[in-house]
Amino acid sequence: MTGTANIRELLTRNMRTSGIYIAFVAIVALFFFLTGGTSLSPQNVTNLVLQYSYILILAIGMVMVIIAGHIDLSVGSVVAVTGAISAVLVIKHDMPWWVGVLAALGTGVLIGAWQGFWVAFVGIPAFITTLAGMLLFRGLTLLVLGNISLSPFPPQYQKIASGFQNGLLGGNGYDVFTLVVFAVAVAAYFFSAWRTRSSRIAYEQPVEAFPLFIVKLVVVAAVVMWFAWQLANARGLPNVLIILAILVIAYSLVTQRTVFGRHVYAVGGNLAAAMLSGVKVRWVNFGVMLNMGILASVAGIVYSSRSNGAQPAAGNMFELDAIAACFIGGAAVTGGVGRVTGAIVGGLIMAVMSNGMQLMGVDQSVQSVVKGLVLLLAVAFDVYNKRRAGAR
Repeated sequence: MTGTANIRELLTRNMRTSGIYIAFVAIVALFFFLTGGTSLSPQNVTNLVLQYSYILILAIGMVMVIIAGHIDLSVGSVVAVTGAISAVLVIKHDMPWWVGVLAALGTGVLIGAWQGFWVAFVGIPAFITTLAGMLLFRGLTLLVLGNISLSPFPPQYQKIASGFQNGLLGGNGYDVFTLVVFAVAVAAYFFSAWRTRSSRIAYEQPVEAFPLFIVKLVVVAAVVMWFAWQLANARGLPNVLIILAILVIAYSLVTQRTVFGRHVYAVGGNLAAAMLSGVKVRWVNFGVMLNMGILASVAGIVYSSRSNGAQPAAGNMFELDAIAACFIGGAAVTGGVGRVTGAIVGGLIMAVMSNGMQLMGVDQSVQSVVKGLVLLLAVAFDVYNKRRAGAR
């Protein structure tokens, strides 16, 4: 018989997931009051999306690496070298902007395949392989750029990360197109949630009580449309948000609905069992590292577009921000656990904290201390949940 769950059961069924969203809401509310509402102004919300999009892109790939039981320390250097190659072709050699994009993506594929080969087929741990990659690709960045910065990119390239879709449907002081896009997204979410609930009922699995289900839908719709209204009242729908949304949807489907995604979880959760079950562990590890290289190149394109140039020090410490986003978002340090949406929320928590402290004029050293403590507490919460589950 189908069971229903109350609010307490919903919160305690998966404390790791529930805690992420509760913490995110609390942090957003905290900085709203500390900044006098500035943190949630239309202009600041738009800037938040533009400034931290490349970290969220990296977090999508990083969470798959972590789920598989690995770590990638080279993504910041990959961001730098892919942006540098694009800049040399487009700025220095006057090639079309799309040639720079394709070259950066191709470089990401080669880097991902290179590191995947050493991890999957040679057997060198990903920590060591990517540590070597961090040094190798940073050195290549310096060689490609000749230790100098290159700028500016042509307007078409700049629009990748700094452009907006607005005015397509008009609007008096706000962009109607942005609101329509988000309204369609909300409708799609409603349909998906309803289908999921119906399927659980059909298989006699426990679901939340119907009033709670409706409340959840209303809250999600209110938050999403409020976010859309903020964007619509600023400059419209950012191009980079479209890129990010496509990646989140695609990789959520890959990790949750495909054989490859299930194998990634199997390899990270129990390697011996995965091998005995016939999972091609080497190719899974290769695919995970290849994918990380591709997404790092996408982040490199977005970052170079946003900064309107390529610098030798680009991407410095990006890997730590991406890793922190994954662990704060619920990924387990031992592998086998994590979600793309969790990594995105973890990245948003880091973004809101950084942005809020900047608005408050907090010193950079204090910001680092706060972010370090948040990361430590997130991992401690994960360890506590595991011990609590093991004691049952």
